[in-house]
Amino acid sequence: MQTTSNHPRSSFVGKAALFSGIPYQIRTIHAFDVDQHARNLTDWKQSYDQITSGQFHGVLSELLIPHMQVLLEETNKAVRRSCCVRPDAFWFGLPANANKARINGRLCNTGTIMVRPGNLEFELVTPADYAIYGLVIQRNALLRVADQIGCTVDYTQLIKAEVLHVTELSKTIFQQTLAYMLSMRDARDEHNPVFSLALSQQAVAMALLSILDSGEVDSTISNSFIRRQRIVAQAREYMLAHREQAIIVPQLCEHLHISPRSLQYCFEDILGISPIQYLRIIRFNGARRHLRENISDRHTVQDIAADWGFWHLSQFSCDYRKLFGESPSESLRKRMTEYGAVM
Repeated sequence: MQTTSNHPRSSFVGKAALFSGIPYQIRTIHAFDVDQHARNLTDWKQSYDQITSGQFHGVLSELLIPHMQVLLEETNKAVRRSCCVRPDAFWFGLPANANKARINGRLCNTGTIMVRPGNLEFELVTPADYAIYGLVIQRNALLRVADQIGCTVDYTQLIKAEVLHVTELSKTIFQQTLAYMLSMRDARDEHNPVFSLALSQQAVAMALLSILDSGEVDSTISNSFIRRQRIVAQAREYMLAHREQAIIVPQLCEHLHISPRSLQYCFEDILGISPIQYLRIIRFNGARRHLRENISDRHTVQDIAADWGFWHLSQFSCDYRKLFGESPSESLRKRMTEYGAVM
């Protein structure tokens, strides 16, 4: 994607601050539950499903400043994420290590960054031991910086983009700028000569504009890829609509009118996992969410297991422990303890 510039980049130096200076807020939060980790992000609508087995550990470093949210998110397990940011903003995601993620089925490597407009749900599938820097920036704030240096951002292209191919230099500068913002834990005083909130905000916006100026939108989406995206989405809708049934692959194939091999290709291409794995992930994470979050009912572990199509309680408990590192009864007990309920 290209921006157009009428002024040299050095014209940024000495420009007045765009944003009013206030003491900024930064926090680092550890979570040992995938749903709790998802809730820790401020002003996001999202749902996380744990894919790989074992005790989950997520770390979120988050900086909230006017018009911007800077993030570093680290997770030790593979996770499927359904995400949406606020309507007036754009999200940009930069992988912080060599592990590859998928956004709406598209594979992202170290030479790319991810982008999505606000108020539009997108899906991320991230591998184990994954780290990602993120920037949520208000659209008007980015426009003001662009206008200040004579740049025009092609929002028509940006809204359509999911993956941008970028130069190593521009990506490195952008990532280092975000890392610096998250490292200034003791520089909360706007009068600190080493730190200026307004200039730091401008530095982030300028680094982003450099990314947009040198980056190219990956628009290579085939009709077969779109079809596979649609099949996976339809499969998920069917699973959730019949969650109390133990859906099997032949039943799913019959509903979608495709062969088992075609279904396998769709899931591996879009999510990097098999349909059998996906069926298991959706059901177990749904049951865990029910155990951990539904404080208005008095359902037992057996009731909730049946709600998600698990009829053999002992096998459900064994598999649940392998996936999440704790038994279903422990999850239920934690929920009751947190909310002061009496079992």
